[in-house]
Amino acid sequence: MKRKLPPNLSKATQAIHAGQLERPVYGEVSVPIFQTSTFAFPSAEEGTARFSGEAPGYIYTRMSNPTVHALEENLAALENGNAALATATGMAAITTLFLSLLSHQDHLVASDCLYGPTEVVIESELPRFGMAATLVDTSNLSAIEPALRPNTRLIFIETSTNPTMKITNIRRAAAIAHRHGAWLAVDNTFCSPYLQRPLEQGADVVIHSLTKYLNGHSDVVGGMIVVKDEELYRRMKRVLTLFGATMDPHQAWLILRGVRTLPLRMEKAQENALKLAEFLSHHPKVTWVRHPGLPDHPQHGLAKEQMDGFGAMLCFGVQKGLEGGRILLNQVRLITLAVSLGGVESLIEHPASITHASVPREKREWTKP
Repeated sequence: MKRKLPPNLSKATQAIHAGQLERPVYGEVSVPIFQTSTFAFPSAEEGTARFSGEAPGYIYTRMSNPTVHALEENLAALENGNAALATATGMAAITTLFLSLLSHQDHLVASDCLYGPTEVVIESELPRFGMAATLVDTSNLSAIEPALRPNTRLIFIETSTNPTMKITNIRRAAAIAHRHGAWLAVDNTFCSPYLQRPLEQGADVVIHSLTKYLNGHSDVVGGMIVVKDEELYRRMKRVLTLFGATMDPHQAWLILRGVRTLPLRMEKAQENALKLAEFLSHHPKVTWVRHPGLPDHPQHGLAKEQMDGFGAMLCFGVQKGLEGGRILLNQVRLITLAVSLGGVESLIEHPASITHASVPREKREWTKP
């Protein structure tokens, strides 16, 4: 049983206390790691009742686990959702979303700039299930509605986008989706719930790669789905459990430990990122910089309106194009050349030749407009 917290707590307080057990087994302060594959039933009748849903309780870790559930409760609170599902990876969260809400002959509208593997799933894997997709620049709201079809069931956006840092107006995108009988799902990985909570702005589903800011230490992978609607939760819970993309309890424990310091880490990380963006914007070998905190960002005003900070991600271009980028990557010393983001260290990579190498060439040759 989870601890009941007072209302209106700050996100910093929720990050520490949400999901904690109300009555610890041995008086433990931190959530234990329930490293078990299965749970004993006190009687045959109880086993039947749990499987039928007539009685609460744990059955099998693929279905649910106390440590994993503590993390789910924590993230649901941070996103102001009613329920959450922890997944083995961020991509497991993405695929669970698609396979739960889309069926054969359904249509999806998504941002035209997404995390590389997400885009590959949408354009190469979903068609194998008879699902179609249209990718548009969702930061331009006028591009969304013309892309919708009678069979559009879902609009999927990243905001900010990976890696181009475009921002979509969540509230208005949600209104468009709902007007046409579709759901809006938002990948909130780049912002974390500390800086942006899409459910508060009308979104139906929020997705996270917990590998990034929420864990914050580059030592574990994981994903999360957060919703308000019970029916959406049940649909995705069923798919997640049957497909087996659930989270291991040790993963959950590591991420839960990381979440406790999320507010402190995000504040310092975004402070440093803005300083770096300002420095790069005046560097003679840098051709452009995109960071939501810079006044010349196309959606700077929107970022101020729908986010509680500008975040710690930025992208920039250098002279000599790809070759100039390679020279830079091979010269960095303190910053680490690696994919991913959100840890306590600073990372740098070249998306067009690394994380987004599977994206069509014409899309990878992106320059700041």
